[in-house]
Amino acid sequence: MGIGRIGVWHPMFGRDRAPAVRRAAAEIEKLGYGTLWYGEASGTREAFSLAGILLAATENVTVATGIANIWVRDATAMAAGARAYGEAYPGRFALGVGVSHAPLVSQRGHDYARPLAAMSAYLDAMDAVARDLPFTDDPPVPRLLAALRPRMLELARDRADGAHPYFVPPEHTALARETLGPDRILAPEQAVVLESDPARAREIARAHMAGYLRLPNYVGNLRHLGYRDEDFTGGGSDRLVDAIVAWGDVETVARRVGAHLDAGADHVALQPLPSDLLGGVAQLAELAPALGVRPGE
Repeated sequence: MGIGRIGVWHPMFGRDRAPAVRRAAAEIEKLGYGTLWYGEASGTREAFSLAGILLAATENVTVATGIANIWVRDATAMAAGARAYGEAYPGRFALGVGVSHAPLVSQRGHDYARPLAAMSAYLDAMDAVARDLPFTDDPPVPRLLAALRPRMLELARDRADGAHPYFVPPEHTALARETLGPDRILAPEQAVVLESDPARAREIARAHMAGYLRLPNYVGNLRHLGYRDEDFTGGGSDRLVDAIVAWGDVETVARRVGAHLDAGADHVALQPLPSDLLGGVAQLAELAPALGVRPGE
């Protein structure tokens, strides 16, 4: 996968006005980051529509869904959409798919009772559809799963090209690599904020984390890593905040990225905080030299 070692995950790709998104995508590409990642949730652009905007606004950078929600479109639409971008933009599109979260899925009228089984059946259907599509992607579009716990990571190992974990510290990356084995892509997201004042940095981090700490998948995964009830109160303990959001000066943030790479990540997707596009691009420009990110690489 030509995703590079460092990419950018930005929620405002899906929410800001299209001209601003195009400018930001082009500027991030010029900085040398390898992949543009984005999510799909209520209030965002539809994942494949946004991929078209980002691919058309850039020249070489990879665009990756992180993730496209399996409850938003059926397997036929997912497989055909991915194959279409793979054909039109060879080597520049990666498909991350995931089961989302029970509260968000129930809003769409779906049953979240067996997410692992739902994902497995969905992948079966995607593969069946792909065999009959009249157009081809060369190279094939990589498929990653949003995987946190061991059983979903095992599915990512067995049925996909790898995993794209979100809202995880480096210790999760080490466990994920152990489960995935050496031959699957591991591309975790890492929230970052260039702020050295602890109170201000943690205030920004807690504002980012608040919604995620209401979602059972993320809390359950953090419990699996050893975090306790007291870590989830008051917007998150300092211990939890510091594990999820890398804050400080450029060198401190770069060390956190290095910790993920040392733990087995192939790629780290940085999410700059706060989440405005212009501020994010400025932070990414400041971080790039310390991360070894260079234009044209």
